[in-house]
Amino acid sequence: MSAEAVLALDQGTTGTTALVVSTDGTVLGRAYSEFAQHFPAPGRVEHDAEEIWQVTTSTARRALAAAGASADRVQVAGVGIANQRETVVAWDPETLVPLHRAIVWQDRRTSGICRALKEAGHEEIVRRRTGLLLDPYFSGTKLRWLFDAEPELASRAESGELAVGTIDAWLVARLTEGAVHATDPTNASRTLLYDLDEGDWSDELLEMMGVPRRVLPEIRPSSGDFGVATGDALGVEVPVCGVAGDQQAALYGQGCWEAGEGKCTYGTGAFLLFHTGRRRPTSRHGLLATAACDARGGPAFALEGSILAAGAAVQWLRDEVGVLDDAARSEEIARALDGNGGVYMVPAFAGLGSPHWSPEARGMIAGLTRGTTAAHLVRAALEAMAYGARDVVNAMERDAGVRAERLKVDGGAARNDWLMEFVAGVLGVPVERPAIVETTALGAAGLAGLAAGTWRSPEEFRAAFAAGRVFEPSMRADEREELLRGWDAAVRGALAVAGRNGLD
Repeated sequence: MSAEAVLALDQGTTGTTALVVSTDGTVLGRAYSEFAQHFPAPGRVEHDAEEIWQVTTSTARRALAAAGASADRVQVAGVGIANQRETVVAWDPETLVPLHRAIVWQDRRTSGICRALKEAGHEEIVRRRTGLLLDPYFSGTKLRWLFDAEPELASRAESGELAVGTIDAWLVARLTEGAVHATDPTNASRTLLYDLDEGDWSDELLEMMGVPRRVLPEIRPSSGDFGVATGDALGVEVPVCGVAGDQQAALYGQGCWEAGEGKCTYGTGAFLLFHTGRRRPTSRHGLLATAACDARGGPAFALEGSILAAGAAVQWLRDEVGVLDDAARSEEIARALDGNGGVYMVPAFAGLGSPHWSPEARGMIAGLTRGTTAAHLVRAALEAMAYGARDVVNAMERDAGVRAERLKVDGGAARNDWLMEFVAGVLGVPVERPAIVETTALGAAGLAGLAAGTWRSPEEFRAAFAAGRVFEPSMRADEREELLRGWDAAVRGALAVAGRNGLD
């Protein structure tokens, strides 16, 4: 007898994870592949959309083969997609050929466009409609830049001979061989083109950004019909029935479906989401309002804090600086030191996100002495993940008027026990890590599984997964205060340098 399962595709910034998850919560098959990062100029980050497609399908096929789907041991009921949210792709809707490299969420090329829109007085209407800020992080100004830089694409957009979308829409189009051009509210809400209250594209914002409505995907519920993935794409014909942006998928995968529940995902960046239920939140402390999912994948809201570089700092030390041969060794290296030696890293490779929102800030390492070693740099990169979370949690507490009692965590860096202990110490609250830290993929699986009938209820989905580990805070209050003083000083330094250079 075959087991019923869901294929979850987590298409991230540096790689794609595929999980085959059974009804009882067992991961029957798992695969992961990285893909190339392109940096054509300072502040610019691009991906090859065709490579993302090829990597995603090959990774999915490996996971399916590992699960025995090809041998009829596993019946795949549906596909769920989670994706890097603000990255945009333009493609030919007939041939499905990408017409420009994908512009990645980390890319800062639209700083000038954002500045011009602010100077023209548009920031308030953008904030009111979208819950977001005018920042290069989001997709709308990337499309504006693309149409300005490539007049042929602008002409094709006007004539309806172009399709654009975030990575989820690109994968849906390819999986269904062009039959479906669709996205969901969690991804649409990250574009600067979506009216958060109306739940639809805003004609006012589309005109502001110069984006014709006809090129954009249809917005469908996060748990529902996104067409059928063909056998040519995955080796099996299966419905695509769950889509969510990676952070909202992780929120769902953590079982945070009600107001007052929240999590932090540690990946390339770090993202804290605080579910606010049916109430659209408003922030006065540098946070964002965004779409989220209720228990059945329906519309809801969340407050979000975005730390633009987290694991990216460790990757940088490994790939660009060469002081680390394996990111997994960062825990061993950090634990071997008695302290941080007064060294702080502000990993503003793509500017500073919440709560500062300084688009043109750049990274800084402070506190260097002749005694500073490579190990101190590694530890500083890890510590920065905890300090950034503290800044966002503080902002959330001020906005919500309540104190966080604990923090749920997930993502690749959450496997690092030393880091989780340090986060608990810096925040002064318990940190709860699930048994399976790939909750982004699990969230995609849950949304698809509910639509496919794999799980009869959200509660049945949540009950399928085992509890994890809780890290209790053990740091002394005076030690915490001293560390945070050093971090705050380093951040002020990064902001001051940006200001002196006329960047911000």
